[in-house]
Amino acid sequence: MLRKLIVIHLFQLASLVACSSPTQAPFSVEFYVFRFEPPALVQLSADDQPLREIPMSTPSGCGLDNLFPSPRGANMAIEWNCSVGQTVVLLNTDTGRFKQAVTDSDSHFLAWAPDGESLYLKVNTIDHPQVLRLHLNGNRDILPITQLTYDLAPAPGGGGFVSSFSRGMGFGSEMDMARSDGRNVKQLIADPQFYLSFARWSPDGKRIAFIKIPDSQTPFTVGELWLMSADGSNAYKLAEADSGHGFAPAWSPDGAQLAFVARDNPDDPAADQSAAALVSNIHLVNVQSGAETPLTKFKLTNVGMPVWSPDGKQIAITFVMNDKMNVILIDAASGETRQVLAGSACCSAWIRK
Repeated sequence: MLRKLIVIHLFQLASLVACSSPTQAPFSVEFYVFRFEPPALVQLSADDQPLREIPMSTPSGCGLDNLFPSPRGANMAIEWNCSVGQTVVLLNTDTGRFKQAVTDSDSHFLAWAPDGESLYLKVNTIDHPQVLRLHLNGNRDILPITQLTYDLAPAPGGGGFVSSFSRGMGFGSEMDMARSDGRNVKQLIADPQFYLSFARWSPDGKRIAFIKIPDSQTPFTVGELWLMSADGSNAYKLAEADSGHGFAPAWSPDGAQLAFVARDNPDDPAADQSAAALVSNIHLVNVQSGAETPLTKFKLTNVGMPVWSPDGKQIAITFVMNDKMNVILIDAASGETRQVLAGSACCSAWIRK
């Protein structure tokens, strides 16, 4: 009888192992920050020591917008705001080689595909706007979605993407779900009074966080952080958030919290018109309980672009005080902060290889 029970147990164990998903290969992590003078991407160690520099020449008439690391692999998309339009450059951090993503028009970064082998761009925004999927091998797929699209976020498992578009000021916006090829479009949510922006999927692909920006002529306002199910149902407001400056909410790797930029001077009319007048801090909100906690408590500063480390222990942000910009690392548990470079710096990215 005992032998029979052991045999049954071994059979059940073998069945569980056979049905379980394969374990992902371990990955290494590299942390990069852009330094202004001299311009370079600086790789930093765990104790903030420079390990390597990749020199970068700032294109004439351009300013750095942000860094967008691939979900997995050595590639990074770098977006520049230029006088002739936005331009995306691809960097292979292994080789240090740069390549302009699109050479025949302007280009605006939307998102990486989950496998890191392609990225979504909006191109030719003045003459004939299109959304394309650019493969790292150089192939292009023009997506059959509206040219009015301004935001796009692929689902974590590669089962399609959500995109947002607006027909113009006073019409609000809509958010759609489509397959990866841009077909089978289905509306998830629409709002006639807000721009639905910066959709970000939870790590398990079950929920979508996004920012509602008031549809008004005021350039910088107080918006709202919302959460909904992946099918567009059960949408509700989580917190008030800064809007208009381009700061997306950021999911913690375990999906339990969202980091976002909160405006501390909502009643200051100067901050409605000038980005320099913004006073802000990073807040965390527990997506289960809705409890909101200020993570930073800076005075008279402008913070932005929260980025979680892959282990969920740190959050990197930009920090502007007295017109000087730096990158700050925050301990996600204690809120303790430290500046990572002595000189002016902007934008940060963790690369998973």
